[in-house]
Amino acid sequence: MIVVVPVDPPRPGLVLSSLVESTPFTDSDAVALYEAAVTDTLRAAEQSGGEVLLNYRDEDTLPAEFVDEDADTEAAVRTLAADALESVAAADSADDDTTPVRFERQVGSTHAARIGNTVTHLLEREGADAVGVLEPTVPLVARTEIDGAAMSLRRHDTVIGPSSNGRAYFAGFSDPIDFTDAYETPSVSTLATQAAAADHRIGFAPMLPTIGTETGLCATLAMLEAREQAGRLNAEATAAVVSDLGLSVGDDEQLERS
Repeated sequence: MIVVVPVDPPRPGLVLSSLVESTPFTDSDAVALYEAAVTDTLRAAEQSGGEVLLNYRDEDTLPAEFVDEDADTEAAVRTLAADALESVAAADSADDDTTPVRFERQVGSTHAARIGNTVTHLLEREGADAVGVLEPTVPLVARTEIDGAAMSLRRHDTVIGPSSNGRAYFAGFSDPIDFTDAYETPSVSTLATQAAAADHRIGFAPMLPTIGTETGLCATLAMLEAREQAGRLNAEATAAVVSDLGLSVGDDEQLERS
């Protein structure tokens, strides 16, 4: 399975903007947490049995207010990946065979279009047996879930990993679907609807929270603490940023900062 991780350049105001709007987060806090989540997600993907493709947004697909002609979005994402994976060198070319991940820019006017273009190209043009799209904001994911989804795609045409607020942190395909409305909220049900319309056999991966919303972040914080107590922490980068920011879950099940 090719594991596609769609990553935005870590720019203030662009990443995790909903947390800035609804919590005591600043733009710089959001960038730090996003980079940590991407780090943990990429590490899990690289440790899995799949081939990792980092699908990055460039100036052509960014909202106008985040376009910076003086900044190199590919370089920013490559640096993030190099820092995340100790075995990744800061390569000058996407064709460098020494890197454990591929880098390709996203193409399309919407998130669904960009995902659809990538998945369809890999399945139909490159002849991939299966493609899994793994959101970069699910630091609790481990190789177990990724490899399990890959195994499930041998029996199903679509595999969906449900997450917080009705979202999907993972969507895997052995055959394309109509992606036009596939990522409309709630994406778990819209993905399933489009897969059913394509007569796909649908399977599900275990549920995992993402950090894109306060609810998902609180669930992630609780799991990080539980895993640390159990000696099974697998999201070290995110845990470190959470500690630095003094984040915790309050009695009212809302985010708190010390």
